[in-house]
Amino acid sequence: MEPVQPVRSEAFLAYMAEVRQCELSLRELSQMWRLIEASAMMNCAQEARLLLPAMQAARTGLTHLEGALITNLVREKVAQALAGIGTKARYMIDILVRNLFERTADVGFLATDSELCRFVAGLDTDRAAVLERLAEYRAKYTVYDEILLLDARGRVLAQADPAAPLERSADPLLAATLASAGYVETFRASDLRPGRPRALIYSHRMTHPGSGEPIGVLCLCFHFEQEMRAVFDTYRDPDGRANMLLLDADDRVISSADPHWIPPGVRVPTNPGGSPEPLLFAGREYLVRTVGSDGYQGYPGPAGWKGQVMIPVELAFRERSAERGGALAQCEPSVLRGLRSHADSFSPPLHELMSSVTQATRTIERIVWNGKVATAANEDGGKLNTVLDQITDTGARGDALFSQSIQDLYQTVVSSSLHAAESTAQLLVDMLDRNLYERANDCRWWARAAQLRHGLARPERPGQAAAIGAVLAHINGLYTVYSRLFVYDRNGRVVASSGAQDIVGERIAAETLGRVCALGDEQQHYPEPFAPAPFYGGRPTFVYHAAVRHPEHETQVVGGIGIVFDGEPELLNMLRGGVAGRPNLRAYFVTPAGRVLAATDPDCPPGSQLELEPGLLAACGHGASRVVVHRGQYAIAAAATASGYREFRAGAAREDEVIGLVLESFGPVRADAQPAMGGAALRIEPRAAAVRADAARPYAGRPYATFYVGRALMAVAAAHVLESVPCARMRRTPGAAGRLGLLDGQHRQTTWVFDLAHLINGGATPLRPDSQIVLVRRHAHTIGLLVDELHSVQPFDDADMTPLPLQAGGHALSTRLIKANDGRLLIQELCLDRLFLRLGASAA
Repeated sequence: MEPVQPVRSEAFLAYMAEVRQCELSLRELSQMWRLIEASAMMNCAQEARLLLPAMQAARTGLTHLEGALITNLVREKVAQALAGIGTKARYMIDILVRNLFERTADVGFLATDSELCRFVAGLDTDRAAVLERLAEYRAKYTVYDEILLLDARGRVLAQADPAAPLERSADPLLAATLASAGYVETFRASDLRPGRPRALIYSHRMTHPGSGEPIGVLCLCFHFEQEMRAVFDTYRDPDGRANMLLLDADDRVISSADPHWIPPGVRVPTNPGGSPEPLLFAGREYLVRTVGSDGYQGYPGPAGWKGQVMIPVELAFRERSAERGGALAQCEPSVLRGLRSHADSFSPPLHELMSSVTQATRTIERIVWNGKVATAANEDGGKLNTVLDQITDTGARGDALFSQSIQDLYQTVVSSSLHAAESTAQLLVDMLDRNLYERANDCRWWARAAQLRHGLARPERPGQAAAIGAVLAHINGLYTVYSRLFVYDRNGRVVASSGAQDIVGERIAAETLGRVCALGDEQQHYPEPFAPAPFYGGRPTFVYHAAVRHPEHETQVVGGIGIVFDGEPELLNMLRGGVAGRPNLRAYFVTPAGRVLAATDPDCPPGSQLELEPGLLAACGHGASRVVVHRGQYAIAAAATASGYREFRAGAAREDEVIGLVLESFGPVRADAQPAMGGAALRIEPRAAAVRADAARPYAGRPYATFYVGRALMAVAAAHVLESVPCARMRRTPGAAGRLGLLDGQHRQTTWVFDLAHLINGGATPLRPDSQIVLVRRHAHTIGLLVDELHSVQPFDDADMTPLPLQAGGHALSTRLIKANDGRLLIQELCLDRLFLRLGASAA
C-alpha cells in the first residue's frame, strides 16, 4: 500500500458536492451547540453549572471532529480516484510491454527462416513463394501491418503489403541492424512506412546460409495504432471522463485515447510519485498518475515509455450510482457490517472516523444521561431537562449526519475496491489471452518451417533429426516461455526435442495425434486441455499442437509440432504482475467449475478445487464482484472470463474456458458484527413514563437509570447513581471477581471498577474506547460498573415491576423486571443489596 500523502482539502472541496453539503450541515450543527450552551447559561445556570464544562468540551471535540471528517472525506476520495487511474495506467503499460516482448522474439526467429534467407542471399529466386510466405506469416501474426525484406544496400526485395509498394530505403536503422547481433527497436518516422508520422519497427539482420555473413535486414512493422486503440478501448473508463496516454521519455504524448482532447506530440505534466496535488495542463486542473514499466522477461520496453491517465478535477468525484450500488446491492447486510468492522485494515481514515464519531456520540449521551441522573430527584430541574432534551435532539441530528457521511464514505471505499478488483480480474484474463494468442500463432507458424517439413517428409536422409533438433533449440532460446518444443512423425513418435529431458522415441497420446492429423489447414491448431502433461514432468500446463505438412503436398500431414508452455512460472508471473504491490490480494486462474490452474495462494496448488460463493463464477461473463465470506474471512471477490484477443478464441479451435479471479481478505468473520445498539435502539415510550392508562391516580414513579450489558437492558435506581465516566479514565489493575481496575479521585475517593457482565453471567465486556463506567453508591461505599452503553433515565412505579422468576437460590443480581411500553419491553432491575453483598470486602 502506498503511503498516505497529505491533501489540501481546499483544492478539491469545490468539486465535491456531497462533502460541501456535509460541511454546511456541520456548520449549522456547530451553531446549534453554541445556542444550546447560551440557553443553558441564561435560563438555568445554577442547575447546569456541573454540565457546562462537559458541554463546552464536547462542542470543542465536535468542532475538531467536523474538521477531521471533512479532511478525511476529501483525502479518501482523492486517494480512491488516484488509485483508480493509477491502476489503469499500470495495466496499460504492462500489457503493451508484454506484447512488444513477443515482437523481439518474432523478429529474431523469422530472420533465420531458411527460405527467406536463401531468397535474400540470391540462392532462390522464387519471389512469388516468398511473398506467399510473408502473407502467411502476417495472416497468423495479425499484429503486424507490414513485413519487409531488404538487402544490405537498402533495396526492398519483398514486402507483405502490396498496397504501399517500396523500392528502396535510406533509413539509418538498416546500418544499425546490420551491425547488431540482436534485434533493433525503432519508433519514429521512417521511409519504410511512407506517409505515416511514426512507425514501430523491429528489425534483425539476415545472414548467408553458407558463410554466415550479413546479407540483408528483416523488418516487422508493428500495427501500433491498432494495438493502442484496443488497449484504450479495454481499459479507459467507458464514460470518457479521463484520458489515457502513452508517453515517451520526454513526457510527450505518443498516443492518446482521445486525440481531440490531448493530441500526440504535446508535453504533459506527470506524476510518477502519486502526489495528490492537482496538476495544471492547458488551463485545466487534473489528477494525474504516471507509471513506468518494470519490464518483462528481461525486456524493459522502449526506453522511457510510460502509461498515464489524466482526469479533470471537476469530473473526478462525480458520483456514479450504478458503479456504487450495483455490487453492494447483492451483498448481505450482515457481511457488509462485518467488513466495516475491519475498516482499520482496508481504510484507516474510515476506521479513525468511525471511532471518533462513536466517542463523540457516547460523550453527548453521557452528558445527557448524567444530567438526567443529576436532576432526577430535583423537582425544579425542568429547565435543565429542556436543555438536555435539546442536546439529545441536536446530538441525534449530528450523529445521523456523521453516520450518513461515514456510510457514504464506506460505500465509496468498498465500491472502489470492488471496481479495482474487477479491473484486476479483467487484466489477468487479458494477459492470459494475449499470451496464449502468441502460443497459438507460434505453433502454426513453426509447423511451416522448411527444416521440419522436409525432415519429416524424408526421414531416411541422414542428419534430419539433428537438423530439426537444432531448429527447435534455436527457437526455444528466443522464446523463453516454453519448457520444450518437440516434433513427432505421422505415427506420433517424437523425432526431435528441445529441453533438458530427452524424450526422443516417446509417443504422444493417440487422441492428440488423431486431432492433429485431422486439422484442415495450416490456420488451425489443436490445444490440449489444461492437464498434467507427460512432457512437463507430469505437471499441468497448456500444450499447443499444429500439423506439419508435406512440402509438395499441402493436404498430406507428415507429423506435428508440440509446444509446451512453461505454465508453472509463466501463469504465476501473470498473476503476480496483476496484483503487484497489493500483498492482501490473491489471484487465481480457474475453470468455470472452480478447478485451479494457477494461484498466488500457496494453499491452492494447480489442480485443487477452490470453494467459492455459489453463483460468483457463473455470473462473471461480463465481470462480477461482491463482498463475500471466504475461508472464514470477509473478502472482496471479483472474476472475469477470458473472452479472447484478436482472432484467438474466435476460431474453430476449442480453447479451455478460463476465469481470472481475485480475492482480497480483510479479517475474520465476527459473530458480534451487529448494528450498534445506540441509546435510542430501544426507546421507552413517553406515554408509559407520564401516566398509567389503567389507573386513576397520577403516575408517581421513581427515576431509574438504564444501560446495556451485552444486548440486555438493565436499570438501577437513579438515587444510587452518581454519574457515568468513560472507561479510558480507569487504571487497569485486574483482580478476582471481575475486578478490572481503579478510578482515581472520583468523588474524592479511589473507586474499584467491576465488569458487570462478569458478575451477572460470568461473561466479559470487551474494553472499547466507547465503553462506559457507571458509578453507583450504597450507603458509604461507591463502585464502578463497566457497561457497554448508556440508555436513558426514566421514571417507573411499583405497578411496572414484576418479580423475576427462577432466581437460582437467591444469588441472581436481578430480582425484578420493569415492564416498559405496556409490557413490550422488559428491563432487568439490578439489586444493589445483592451486588454489594457479593462483592463484600472488594466493594469497600
